[in-house]
Amino acid sequence: MRILQKISLLLLGCLAMTVFTDNVFAEVGDDSDLNTVVEGNSAFALDLYSKLGKKQGNLFFSPYSISTALGMVYGGARGNTEKQMAEVLHFTLAQKQFHPAFARLEARLNADQKSEDIDLNIANALWIQKDYSILKNFLDLLKTNYQAGPRPVDFIRAPEDARKKINAWVEEATKAKIKDLIKAGVLGPMIRLVLVNAIYFKGNWSSRFEKRLTQAAPFRMESGKTVSVPMMTKTFRFAYGESDNLQLLELAYGKGDFSMIVLLPKRDEGLDELEKKMSVKNLKIWLNTLKEREVAVFLPRFKLTSEFGLDKTLAAMGMPTAFREADFSGIDGTKKLEISAILHKAFIDVNEEGTEAAAATSVMVGITSVRPSPPVFRADHPFIFLIRENRSGSILFLGRIVNPKT
Repeated sequence: MRILQKISLLLLGCLAMTVFTDNVFAEVGDDSDLNTVVEGNSAFALDLYSKLGKKQGNLFFSPYSISTALGMVYGGARGNTEKQMAEVLHFTLAQKQFHPAFARLEARLNADQKSEDIDLNIANALWIQKDYSILKNFLDLLKTNYQAGPRPVDFIRAPEDARKKINAWVEEATKAKIKDLIKAGVLGPMIRLVLVNAIYFKGNWSSRFEKRLTQAAPFRMESGKTVSVPMMTKTFRFAYGESDNLQLLELAYGKGDFSMIVLLPKRDEGLDELEKKMSVKNLKIWLNTLKEREVAVFLPRFKLTSEFGLDKTLAAMGMPTAFREADFSGIDGTKKLEISAILHKAFIDVNEEGTEAAAATSVMVGITSVRPSPPVFRADHPFIFLIRENRSGSILFLGRIVNPKT
């Protein structure tokens, strides 16, 4: 019987909206490895969106959270398991290059973490079954590159106590936005490790919406039905762009180190066409159309939660051996470990002051001039949005709204 290892990752972003640069991937000096990691993470984000987006309804998740959690697991992958994970996750660098580059990326994100209008915190942790033998190289890799030192617990005799400790750490790291990440009964005597990454982000709009201007307005869904939603509005100088079938809007947090971009089809029923065109290449092209100008913005206030398992999705995307016949011998020197489940939960709240977002991923391994008539950006029908850090170009959150009231 295989011994199951559990790895949990949590990413949280809170109340903020930021402005994008002209390119989807910001240049980061001469650090080509870091840029390679960012571009790979973004490619994976859009690949995963295309899979998760096949289900109807609103969608929201944190690709950065998922990439970080699986990146830590990837450090112990070998053979065909390593190859499959690298292909699906777009980890194109060799292991010796990849993890230090990811560490530099996280350091860059953390460097932007404190200002008057921005609060960003990223943390990693590793819980290990006490007295279980883990390779020193793997422990050193996590400690050096992810600052995840070992925390001994007893999954075999006291799984509920271990669960409470992990959930308490997650809740504290996310300022109580993610609670009860690991449900009762999930941990058991076959679990050997739990890896957790937590990221918390809170920011205020660079230019906030006035609550007194928010009014009820219809939001037209693809079904043809309408719902009444609180529509925020502001006319201001924003980065705005458009193509034949698409409008783009950038909204900044704080001083602009972080931003949200909204991709709005010009046709009410244009979301499906937009999703089919979503790619790293096209995103670059669209973002290059952005120019600062006065724009009349109408954006619904919305709040949503998404929750789903990712193991079947990722297996179907091309990494099935991570879940069966796995080779994670880089963790403990054996081939007894495999991923038993990957759970993800995300939350976002967009309002007049900014955006509050939270996400958690649990990977269980067993064993520009002002114009008299400004353009109108009226997000009163389904749209896609993402939140990123601008210096590195990292996409932290990605989602769509098809009904702001659900």
